[in-house]
Amino acid sequence: MEHVWFKHYQEGVAHTIDTSVYNSIPEILEESFTKYPNNAAFHCMGKTLTYSEIDLLSRKFASYLQNDLNLSKGDRVAIMMPNILQYPIALFGILRAAMVAVNVNPLYTARELEHQLNDSGAKTIIIFENSAHVLEEVIANTGVENVLTTKIGDMLGFPKSMIVNFVIKNVKKMVPAWNISGTKDFLSCVDKGDETKFIRPDIKREDTAFLQYTGGTTGVSKGAELIHNNIIANLLQAKAWISPVIEDGKEIIITPLPLYHIFSLTANCFTFSTVGALNVLITNPRDMKGFVKELNKWNFTAITGVNTLFNGLLNTPEFSDVNFSSLKLTLGGGMAVQKAVAERWKKITGAPLIEAYGLTETSPAACINPLDLKNYNGAIGLPVSSTEVVVKDDDGKTLGVGEVGEICIKGPQVMKGYWNRPEETKKVMTDDGYFKSGDIGVMDEEGFFKIVDRKKDMILVSGFNVYPNEVEDVVCSNEKVFECAAVGSPDEKSGEVVKLFVVKKDESLTVEELKAFCKENLTGYKVPKIYEFRDELPKSNVGKILRKDLRDS
Repeated sequence: MEHVWFKHYQEGVAHTIDTSVYNSIPEILEESFTKYPNNAAFHCMGKTLTYSEIDLLSRKFASYLQNDLNLSKGDRVAIMMPNILQYPIALFGILRAAMVAVNVNPLYTARELEHQLNDSGAKTIIIFENSAHVLEEVIANTGVENVLTTKIGDMLGFPKSMIVNFVIKNVKKMVPAWNISGTKDFLSCVDKGDETKFIRPDIKREDTAFLQYTGGTTGVSKGAELIHNNIIANLLQAKAWISPVIEDGKEIIITPLPLYHIFSLTANCFTFSTVGALNVLITNPRDMKGFVKELNKWNFTAITGVNTLFNGLLNTPEFSDVNFSSLKLTLGGGMAVQKAVAERWKKITGAPLIEAYGLTETSPAACINPLDLKNYNGAIGLPVSSTEVVVKDDDGKTLGVGEVGEICIKGPQVMKGYWNRPEETKKVMTDDGYFKSGDIGVMDEEGFFKIVDRKKDMILVSGFNVYPNEVEDVVCSNEKVFECAAVGSPDEKSGEVVKLFVVKKDESLTVEELKAFCKENLTGYKVPKIYEFRDELPKSNVGKILRKDLRDS
């Protein structure tokens, strides 16, 4: 069964990868620094840094961590900032100094931040000033000793940096007042770092590179411990998959998802850096008009995102006027790609929206659809190189074609475990070495996998399983619907009924009209019984609709 999908691979895609060719992530980065020194590496808000500039700045910062802060190999360093140029400098410096990067969502509440800092044991944090007031609330309750701050516009050069920082703080009022004693300016620290004193540490593939925290939507947020080999493996797996369409030194990838998220981190920041590409960082993708304006400046060749982001772009009037002539790769992940969105994306851009699948715990890629996919197939694709994916029942038995169960993954990209949580790690690993994803899925006769839904989101109506993804996919095919979410609501007779939350695209849409549409397209027990229109739906930092928040509302 595990071999049936090989015939689907495009010519030239490797079936296996050899992670022993690299010892660490810095080794891969330094290869790119040497190979593409004059290539543009990262661009943000009108400013571009080349690979040689990123090389020097990150080396200086690594030296500062070692020699000025006296941090040691394995110390955890938190990064709390959006997509700005300071991020890759900080991240690459941390990794080159053999320290552990702890990515922190800059939208975290004080409670969430305190938990992550304490759980990770971070001694140092690099934070942009918009979030400093949150850190101020909790820093006394953590082990943080060093706070390095930066402003959004700091890398943009004089006078633009001063103008941008002034507007953000004093006009847009985006920087709440904060007061933390002993903070240091991040760029001053980079400048102070002496690159000649940087000591290249001995980094092994088994050393921890990241504590990448899961969203915590099902309980306390846990740190997935990703070793260097996990990331190296996923880089090589992703590179093998996209190699038929990628040209070294010639790619421009649009990066709207935050680099602190595992999808954007591996797919955009790392994978495309290995081919000398330019990452165009979008600091605020929620500003759709500004986002589209930025797209118009580039003959971009690739873009990644989540379904809600692609849907938002498609519903921005100016988007259809963007030049898509160079677009080769559109990759959707993080949540299910809906048929209506995928079909409209291809119609407007001329490029297919390729769905990929992975989790924080798998670094993240586990499955990707073939890049030459002509039409939306509703599948998450085929396993990437050196990866086994199976469907198991609750007793751990591997199921056959067409049987529904939990998707389980085995490969070199699977995490070491949850940081300091051996019991939690044990819960998600099978006796035969597979990671239990928590996603309910099925494999078809051609080896393609399809997600039915998250195990914990399944709705049980009179003993029948209802999967929110299916209901949402149907509802979003209605031209008057912008986006929607289906959750279970308690019911005395049937245990649960389907409750539907809808954001209208057309204000004329009524509950009666929507109910009739659902009855026409869904089996009776799947038809929502409760309907609620909203102006917007709660979303995670990357735009994933939070059903848990809707259930609790």
